[in-house]
Amino acid sequence: MDLKLQDKSALVSGSTKGIGFAIAALLAAEGARVIINGRTEAAVKEALERIRSATPKARLDGFAGDLSAPGPTAELVKRFPAVDILVNNLGIFERKVFEEIDDAEWQRFFDINVMSGVRLSRAYLPGMKQRNWGRIVFISSESGIQIPDNMIHYGMTKTAQLAISRGLAETCVGTNVTVNAVLPGPTLSDGNKAGIAKRSAGKPFPEFEKEFFEKARPSSLLKRYATVEEVATMVAYVCSPLSSATNGAALRVDGGVVRACF
Repeated sequence: MDLKLQDKSALVSGSTKGIGFAIAALLAAEGARVIINGRTEAAVKEALERIRSATPKARLDGFAGDLSAPGPTAELVKRFPAVDILVNNLGIFERKVFEEIDDAEWQRFFDINVMSGVRLSRAYLPGMKQRNWGRIVFISSESGIQIPDNMIHYGMTKTAQLAISRGLAETCVGTNVTVNAVLPGPTLSDGNKAGIAKRSAGKPFPEFEKEFFEKARPSSLLKRYATVEEVATMVAYVCSPLSSATNGAALRVDGGVVRACF
């Protein structure tokens, strides 16, 4: 692909593994200067090395810090005061019965999944508007539309991201700044792989996958887990100048799990 990203800078929060890493790696391969973010120096260093091994000419920076907290976010913005592309990918998920989710857990999910993107968008959107070009992408989920009964707190945060992304897009009327949300469905991210290993009870992966899509996600048209690269391809396009007519949208990469055409 040539997504015309050679003169663009990008920040991908939570990008040392999983979907975030795949997005950062693809943006770097497309020529963008990419800031890799993770909680620890070791994780950031490993991600930088992996990307450079695949794309030796990649233009990369790294920032280690927990962007669910105001302090590290302010430090990041001070170090990198402007970016052209912001991908709000940082997030966590957990399967838990509603009655067992206490107030602290609700707050933790909200701080990580929602407030991280709020703070980063608040920091970088004004500069994008001033320069009259920018892209903000929230990595939401099909769980923001079809709320799982065993992850209600997670679903709440993903619905919130849809509201924020659409609302921010409304503030960019008449500019070359776009704000969109991308909604992955069941995806073979690092976190999901770990969860599958725990829940599979020793079943071979093909058997577990078949059963999962028969019972847990029967509406799927794809009938398999998406790869992180498939999600990253959609995100990279939305980050590019080629997507200029796409704004305020909720773009699904869910394998057809959501039974709706829009």
